[in-house]
Formats: sequence, C-alpha cells, structure tokens
Amino acid sequence: MTARPQLPERAARTKGAPTALDGVVVVDFTRVVAGPACTQTLADFGAEVIKIENPEGGDDTRAYEHAEIGGESAAYLSLNRNKRGIVLDFNVPAAREVARELIAKADVVVENFSGGVMKKFGLDYESVTPTNPRLVYCSISAYGRKGPLATRPGFDPITQAESGFMSLNGFPDGPAVRTGPPIVDMATGMSACNAILLALLARDRLGRGQHVEVALFDIAMSMTGFYGMAYLISGANPGRFGNSPNGSPTVGVYEASDGPLYMACANDRLYRRLVTEVLERPDLVTDSRFVDRKGRTANKEKLRAIIAGVFASDRLENWMAKMKKANIPVGHLRTVEQGFNAPEARERHRLNRIPHPTAGSVPNIETPLNMSLTPVIDPIAAPLLGEHTDDVLRKTLGYDDDHLAALAEAGAFGKMRTNNAVPDRPVPPSNLR
Repeated sequence: MTARPQLPERAARTKGAPTALDGVVVVDFTRVVAGPACTQTLADFGAEVIKIENPEGGDDTRAYEHAEIGGESAAYLSLNRNKRGIVLDFNVPAAREVARELIAKADVVVENFSGGVMKKFGLDYESVTPTNPRLVYCSISAYGRKGPLATRPGFDPITQAESGFMSLNGFPDGPAVRTGPPIVDMATGMSACNAILLALLARDRLGRGQHVEVALFDIAMSMTGFYGMAYLISGANPGRFGNSPNGSPTVGVYEASDGPLYMACANDRLYRRLVTEVLERPDLVTDSRFVDRKGRTANKEKLRAIIAGVFASDRLENWMAKMKKANIPVGHLRTVEQGFNAPEARERHRLNRIPHPTAGSVPNIETPLNMSLTPVIDPIAAPLLGEHTDDVLRKTLGYDDDHLAALAEAGAFGKMRTNNAVPDRPVPPSNLR
C-alpha cells in the first residue's frame, strides 16, 4: 500500500489582511466540477459561498472513487473548500421558498443544472431577478441556455470530442486522446469566475446585475487556440503531433540513460546553444540539413535520432545541469508523486494539510492565485453534507427553532433531519446582513 504523503500544517494568513471579496454573498447550486471550481475561487478570496445540495447524496463528486478520507472523496474535497453547506429538497415547496429567500439576499447565484431545471423550480434568472435586480446570475452548461441545444446534456470529454479539441491530443499514428484531468471543466470554472467578477465590476457602474452564461463547448472550442485560428486562415485541418508541435525535433521528450526529460528548444538561438554548449555537436549548426528551422523540420527524423543518441549517453542529472547552465528550457518528466514531492512544490508552498471533522486533517492544494494585499482566507475543508443548514438559516434568514422544526417536518431537508454541525469546527465567515 502506498504511503500517504506527509504534509505540513498550513501557515496562517497575515492577521487583519483584507479579503478581495469581503461582503459578497454567493448562493451556489452547482455540483461536479466546473461550477464548484468557479465558486471555490470566489470562496478562497472571501466571498461567503452557501453551497446547496440535495439531501439524498449531495454533490455527485461525494461518491467519486479516486480516493477518500474521513468519508469524503478526493474530488469533493478538492473543489469545495471554504464553503458553507446546506441541504434543501427542491421537490418540497417550503425548500424552494428558502432558496428564494437566500437568493433575495445574494450578490451572485451560480448554477449548472441541466437545462430547464431551475425554471421548473422557479429559481431561474427571470423568476428571481425582479426581487433582486442587482443579482449576478451565472449559468454553466454544456451548450448554453438558449437555442436548440439548450436541453442537451454534455460533459467535459464530450465537448473535448465535439469541438475538435480532442483531435489535437495524442500521437499522429494513434487515436485522439482526452486529457487526463477534466481540463475543459476546469477552464470553464475559471472563465465563469472571470465572468462573474466582470459582472460585479459592471454592476458598480450600471447599478444592476445581469445574466452570465458560460458553456463547456464554447470553452473547448476557444482552447483549440492558434491551431483553430490556423485552420480558419489556411483551411488545413491540424492534426495530432504528440509531444512535439509541428514535429519539431528540438521540442519534446528525450530519454537520458536513467530517465526522461522534456525540452522546449524552439528557435535558432536556443538550438545553437543546445548543440554547441550542451550536446557538444557544433557540426549540427553547420550541417546544411539543420542550419535553420525549416531545414530541421524537413529533416526532423534524422535530427531527432542524432539528439536522442547523444542524450542516451549520459545521466539525467548531468544533462539537466548542463541545460540549465546554458539556459535551455527543460524540465523533468515527472509522475504526480514526483511532481508533488519536487523542490518547486516545496519552495512555492503548494501543499499542506488543514483540519477536518471526520478525518482529523485532509490534504490541501493551494489556490494558484496570489494577491499581495488581499490574500486567500485561511482554508476550511469542504463541508459535510448539510453541515451548516441550521447555522445558515438562523444567521442569514433569522429562522428560529420552530421555523426550522416546521421545515424539517415538511421534508425540506430530506427524509431524515440533516444537520451535521460540528461545534468545534471553524466555519467560513458569514457576510449576509
């Protein structure tokens, strides 16, 4: 059995430092990846994010099987930090009314249900904005909320396939390959977060909120980047190129005698340094076949074989030292285990552990965003299912014991009373007034 990595406790943020999104309230109806990734970033920087889940199982990622700790999955923990969790059964009218009351006090709503679900429950933008015209309402879907594809379900790998993005991944002689991590989901979450922040800025000038839409298909298409643009200009369909864009013999994976490296030597200046200072083959500069980029591409298989033979003659450590001295862009080709234990991860304080009520502590991967004046809040692990139901409804909506009991009796919190509040567990701060 693989040993669990030993992680340091997370250092506390600067005492008294402000947060970027203090006072911003987000009602979060999202689940799985794209939506939770978006709202986690908002929560990391001080927004109060109230995550609403179905009491019968909650967010689908709670059941994902990558790994689990303390009864919570790795997927769920990785996407729901710093949120306050409540449960509501929208099949119960009283629960829908609670959701509407929360939305009336919110700055932002984020949802990624299938098309028509929010409208069915009277929680869509058109239904709720009359009582809260300053609301920024973000809808995340596969194909948008309007038009003939609005009700069509879709997921990250489907949009990778349909947009052309997947066709660019893999080797020329093999099939198209989806990315391992759900890159379209993650990029959609980032884009949705950007769109929400843009809408909040616009609200300050215009005095009202707006409906924001982000679709996985649109993001996947945009991520074809300059390959998509090249097709539009030339009409030539771009294909797969593995680890070497356009077949470049000086970009890609090479094997030293004891392990792989990835090199990105993409221009004439770097090429000359590579072959003279690192490979000690000055003849590769003067050889007419390799004298410029066009020639190197035309003779890429010959040049690649020569370079591969030289790299195979010495150890990885020695090549890395030579290439770094010559300022050649190069990196170790690491596994996740190696990458997470690498000096870059340690020096940049990317990994730590934070308290958790059922696991004692859980691993934490720091947000990649850094702000000098308004740093991220001290992280609190993702909430247990329904953990903050009573607390949120008391503090946010002023409900008393009788009101909470009546809602429970009506089934608003599911078939069983769900309140997993942990007395000694810190909770993200409440911004609602």
